[in-house]
Formats: sequence, C-alpha cells, structure tokens
Amino acid sequence: MGIFDDFNQRVVVHSASLDWLASPMPGVERRPLDRVGGEVARATSIVRYAKGSKFSPHVHTGGEEFVVLDGVFQDESGDFPIGSYVRNPPQSSHKPRSDNGCIIFVKLWQFQPEDRTHVRLQMNKMSAVPSQTVGVSITPLYKDEHEEVSVYYFEPNTKMSLSVPDGAEVLVLAGELQAQNDLLQKHSWMRLPLGDTLAVTAKSNGAKVWVKTGNLSDVSNQIKRVQAAS
Repeated sequence: MGIFDDFNQRVVVHSASLDWLASPMPGVERRPLDRVGGEVARATSIVRYAKGSKFSPHVHTGGEEFVVLDGVFQDESGDFPIGSYVRNPPQSSHKPRSDNGCIIFVKLWQFQPEDRTHVRLQMNKMSAVPSQTVGVSITPLYKDEHEEVSVYYFEPNTKMSLSVPDGAEVLVLAGELQAQNDLLQKHSWMRLPLGDTLAVTAKSNGAKVWVKTGNLSDVSNQIKRVQAAS
C-alpha cells in the first residue's frame, strides 16, 4: 500500500476531513497521512481508540513515536494524557489501551534501528525558549544526529521562514497557519521534501505546531527496513 509515498513532493493533508478506517483491532480506527507497506508499514497516521479499546501485546520492531491529541492513552507503563510526547524505540513492546478513548498522532518504522532511547514527556508542562524569529518560541522535545523534534508557538500574525535541507513535517496542534496557498488548521499535517523551505504565517489566533526536521533524509533506508521485515 502506498499513500503519499513520493517523498520528493510537498504534501498537505487536512486530517479532520478524512474518513476513519478500521484497523485489525476492534474499536481502533485510523486516518492515514502517509504510508508505505501493508500492516507492517512505514506509516504516519491519526489513530482513534474507542472507549475501552485495546491492542494485543506487541513489539515495535521499527519503533513508534506518538503525540496524544485528545483523551488519555494507556499502557502498562502508565497514563499519557493530551499533550504527551512518547518515543518507544525499536524492539520495545507494550500493550496499549484507552479506558475512556483517545486520539493520537503516530509514526511507525521511522527510527534508526540501533536507537534504544525511550522518551516520555508532557509538552504542556515544558517551558519554551525564544527562537531566532521574533514572535516564535520553541519547546525542544528530542534531538540526535538524525532528527530534531520540537513544538513551535507562534504569536498572532507571525511569519517564519526556515530552511529544511533534510525535509520537515508539521502537525498543527492548535490555531492556524497559512502555508503558501494552504490554510493549515487543527490537525492539518504537512510534509516538505529535502531542500524545501518551511514558510508559514500564523493567523490572528496564533498557532501551536509540532515540527520534525531531518528524518526524511533517511526515508529510503526506512522503507528498506520495512520491506525486509514484511
């Protein structure tokens, strides 16, 4: 299966407009944003857990990264409320569930295979620091030699232009951003190819945005690892 699998192209998906698609587990549905592969896939999705739904215990051979967008996600390590940022590295395992339902933004098979770093953060409780752009502050979430993940806070009507030589992904958590001819609203997702520029303007209510840079430079190897595991 291929969904927006040409990584040389700029992609914008307004996830709120997509239908929910059933997953193999009852009560768990997803809105695919990009995908290469079948049930074992390099995938970026919005996933919804119905109240009381759960997954069977499983190993994340290629790693799992997610942001809790609504509700409370749970597994044997604890409860992860809205605003949680989690990285479960390759070879980690868990039994996810949601007693009262939740929605998460999740990325699979996009780690370096040797990565063993667990990350569990509550973004809403972390401080932000000013960026080089006036009106934009940043909360760093994760950084290594391959990628950087942060939350950007835009004051109303702020413009920002950021070179992304190794590509970028953006998920709007709150507010609105104008990106060329696209108005990015809550849970809109944008992927920029290598060598592009992230040029956006916050609308009158400002914006809170999850941003990842660097990861797409390794996308061909990520796909090869998925194919080898399928």
